[in-house]
Amino acid sequence: MTVPRVLTIAGSDSGGGAGIQADLKTFSALGAFGMSAITAVTAQNTTGVFTVHEVPPEVVAAQIDAVAEDIGVDAAKTGMLSSAPIVEAVADRLRHHRIEKLVVDPVMVAKSGAPLLRPEAQEALRRQILPLALVVTPNLPEAETLAGRAIRDREGMREAARALRDLGPRAVLVKGGHLPGDAVDVFYDGEQFEELRAERVPSRHTHGTGCVLSAAIAAYLAHGLTVREAVGRAKGFVTEAIRTGLPLGRGVGPCNPLFRWVGVERGREVSP
Repeated sequence: MTVPRVLTIAGSDSGGGAGIQADLKTFSALGAFGMSAITAVTAQNTTGVFTVHEVPPEVVAAQIDAVAEDIGVDAAKTGMLSSAPIVEAVADRLRHHRIEKLVVDPVMVAKSGAPLLRPEAQEALRRQILPLALVVTPNLPEAETLAGRAIRDREGMREAARALRDLGPRAVLVKGGHLPGDAVDVFYDGEQFEELRAERVPSRHTHGTGCVLSAAIAAYLAHGLTVREAVGRAKGFVTEAIRTGLPLGRGVGPCNPLFRWVGVERGREVSP
């Protein structure tokens, strides 16, 4: 039996709660073999991002080549891409290796408010990465920026999803966590809309939720699920990761993709 192979192309979070660290934990939790191409090294913890050092674009490209040419890639996701040259290098390698099961998490700003995508890279992301995506997973601020419109309600989410799909991805998941009430995301595949609902979990330990969601979608795609199935399963997975978030550090603690083995589950300790 061959284990599904999933590649994350994203930044490193020294605090372990987001970025490639969260992605690799999620891949492992879902029975996939995780690989990484690091786009940037960040110095961060639960209180903020203090330093960002971008990896040269040619080194990012070489990482993708190394794993794709030897191990192979069943699915991939992008996270923090940081700059236009990195975006261009990643898009070139994705096209070269014909990686079709691609999840794009258009990371722009950290939970702490630190910028993770340069303004001049936003257009490169629109033109070069989104057309390659099987599904793109923006939160509301990211969807507003990419679609060029304000989102105030569910209808606004639908309009943004329509506009984003026109940019090339085959499906769009607009995450509604920034709106009040239950956590309702809007999924659009070009033919029909669907609302994915989950209870809003009262937790401040939500660092890395976007990374975990997109990584879970990629892992489920690598297992052979359809986009709609992968998105639905991933929504349930990240909800449980939030419910069991870890109270680490002095700021916003991480959600917990390893909730089956470690952490706090519904108020009780869970053994490794």
